[in-house]
Amino acid sequence: MSVQATRAAPFEADRASPSKPGAGFQAIAAVLPYLLGFLMLFVAWHIASVYIVQSVLFPAPAAVFAKAGELAASGVLFEQIGASLQRIAIGFVLGSAIGIPIGLLMGTVPFARKMIEPWTEFLRFIPSVAMITIAVIWFGIGENSKIFLIIYATVFIVTLNTASGVATVSKNKLRAAQALGASRFQIFYLVALPATVPFILTGMRLAMANAFTTIVAAEMIAASDGLGVMLWNGRLYMLVDEIFVSLLSLGILGFTFDRLFRWGILRFAGRFSPVA
Repeated sequence: MSVQATRAAPFEADRASPSKPGAGFQAIAAVLPYLLGFLMLFVAWHIASVYIVQSVLFPAPAAVFAKAGELAASGVLFEQIGASLQRIAIGFVLGSAIGIPIGLLMGTVPFARKMIEPWTEFLRFIPSVAMITIAVIWFGIGENSKIFLIIYATVFIVTLNTASGVATVSKNKLRAAQALGASRFQIFYLVALPATVPFILTGMRLAMANAFTTIVAAEMIAASDGLGVMLWNGRLYMLVDEIFVSLLSLGILGFTFDRLFRWGILRFAGRFSPVA
């Protein structure tokens, strides 16, 4: 007997369709608060640097943007961004690919949860920065050590969010599926997994933020390129404008990819979306 009726109900959200009249104005209205927020940030930054601090150690936005334009024109900035994004992408994908199955196992098998949860909770309280020495000992100073740190920073968030999602599946839905004659695999695939997807996606968004915050520490391990290297060199040679360029680049990239991830969820997995 079919158990399709026991699937998790889709999230209801009003989403503007490009074919509807006024969709363009709705899109502008949706983006406008972000633009105003960034504008307020840069105005406050300008006032603080020009009229309050007045120090070469706190450059104005115009000086930072000029330096960013110079680095972009020479191609250096794009090389550093590309190197960092490649490491983030590989570590994030691998960390998610490891964390999701472990989380599903913990959520569906109580014995497995009791076995895995203690060391999962133990390891997640050890910051990725503290694992730099271990990464170098195990993987050397090449790319593998940097990827390991990104994986380490992402895997536990995805694992625990996924396990929590499975554990919160409504018991009534599980009983209904059993009453309809569903097998254990059907209950997992048609009931538990769809209900867990919002938790998985939320965990992945949080893990992506962790990947961006870890990349600077990861690239301090004898890296030759990346935004972390630019930040480190700026500190060594007191290139304050380059420090701000690297910080600004990390913030903008992180915000952009979070918005793209959110848009992808709403566009391609809207019925499972934890966001509106």
